[in-house]
Amino acid sequence: MSGHSKWATTKHKKAANDAKRGKLFARLVKNIEVAAATGGGDPAGNPTLFDAIRKAKQNSVPADNIDRAVKRGSGETDDSIQYEAITYEGYGPGGVAILIECLTDNRNRAASDVRTALTRNGGTLADPGSVSYLFNRRGVVEAVKGENSEDDVLMAVLDAGAEEIEDDGETFTIYCASSDVVAVRTALQEAGIDYNSAESRFVPSTNVPLDRAGAEKLLKLTDALDDVDDIQEVYTNADIADEILAELEGE
Repeated sequence: MSGHSKWATTKHKKAANDAKRGKLFARLVKNIEVAAATGGGDPAGNPTLFDAIRKAKQNSVPADNIDRAVKRGSGETDDSIQYEAITYEGYGPGGVAILIECLTDNRNRAASDVRTALTRNGGTLADPGSVSYLFNRRGVVEAVKGENSEDDVLMAVLDAGAEEIEDDGETFTIYCASSDVVAVRTALQEAGIDYNSAESRFVPSTNVPLDRAGAEKLLKLTDALDDVDDIQEVYTNADIADEILAELEGE
């Protein structure tokens, strides 16, 4: 969570290992299944599925896994699974608000695993509505900078519904209404500007700055949540300075 880009749960990256990679693959595959189940198995007519497949490919999910996920989600196989979307709310170190999105086929297991991950790592589960009001659902599109200036990108997406743009170094983060994600992504494509992701996310309306000790505790907590199979996304309203993140990543 850099000081200027606060929509993501964290920019904290650890060395990749097989277990983490396997969990990431599972989440990306689950997203494809749900997208196919909701809007059909044709990416050309299902923008959510199109972006889910693109994200999976960017993270090197094998093509066979992607194809099977599309077929499972669209009901073309006998092993389809019905997932339930559940959002949990909690608090982390320093009073940081946490929103946890789950896709699960077992509500009781998901609730137990989320509660355990929170309480064992300095967090607490909160009642529904306790922290969700601190977040807004927004469209977030990450465009590759390349040779393009901020004005170039802004001109390409302004009429498509872009509301705000941030320079994040090698990329631009474009914010819009959730309903305008596809339009903004399409406008980038038509302008020949590549993008890394286009999705609807929870963005905090207020932020809680953390010092090094608080940041270390929060990252331990978010890592524990990341290990829970049913969890798809974790959002916080923590503001961790770039230099603190750099120190923690260097350890």
